[in-house]
Amino acid sequence: MAYKHPLSNSQIACIILLWAVLMIIILRRAVLSGPTLVSMFMATVLLAYPIIKSIRQRRNK
Repeated sequence: MAYKHPLSNSQIACIILLWAVLMIIILRRAVLSGPTLVSMFMATVLLAYPIIKSIRQRRNK
């Protein structure tokens, strides 16, 4: 299913910056155990999917 409107470049940049801040906070304060690494990986995948989908949708137009 396609999005109504793909994300703009500024929206993508904002999402990536917020993700980077979250990862920095986690890396500084959390103990790097298995569940922490899995949650970081899942957050990355859940973030990357809509961004990649939005970029592909803009290219096809």
